Amino acid sequence: MLLLNTAYFPPIQYFSKIARTEKVVLEAHENYLKQSYRNRCYIYGANGKLSLNIPIKKASGLKMPIRDVKIEYLTHWQKIHWKSIESAYQSSPFFEFYIDDLIPFFQNKHKFLFDFNLEIIQFLIEALELDSEITLSETYEKPGSFSGQDYRDIIHPKKDFNKFDPKFNPQEYTQVFSPKHGFIPNLSVLDLLLNTGPEAGMFL
Repeated sequence: MLLLNTAYFPPIQYFSKIARTEKVVLEAHENYLKQSYRNRCYIYGANGKLSLNIPIKKASGLKMPIRDVKIEYLTHWQKIHWKSIESAYQSSPFFEFYIDDLIPFFQNKHKFLFDFNLEIIQFLIEALELDSEITLSETYEKPGSFSGQDYRDIIHPKKDFNKFDPKFNPQEYTQVFSPKHGFIPNLSVLDLLLNTGPEAGMFL
């Protein structure tokens, strides 16, 4: 089994773990942490690596259970994210193939971040043709208590927090802007999917 945090269009490293696991458990009882993949992803824009962040409603207390985190819609972040993705990948080989499945994520307004991410992860598992089953943790899994592989504190966007993962070796593939900026590893798995399509599973 595999234990992961929730994530917004997770990185390739995240899905490389899912691709090798039949049963994936998402941590549903942790507290929200800022500056993580929980509400951000990275894509390959015309000027290089681009961060897309989902704004959330601030809680009154210091701790906020992940299932209670609400998405903020005061800014038009959905429109911004979609325009960024469209600009980055409209010339990729498989953008047109997946566009109808992706657009609803940037039109429908989900109330809770966790539920939104869960729908995205389930879509990606299907699009990547993986056989993994997603379940939610029944209680908070304390460090060292999980019987399978726990990657909650290993996969992180910040270099200061990202721990060495000897089982992850990024494989190079053709990216839209790689002739301009070179290959950028471990972006959102969306980058891999839109650039390689059915072959994405092989890279994972």
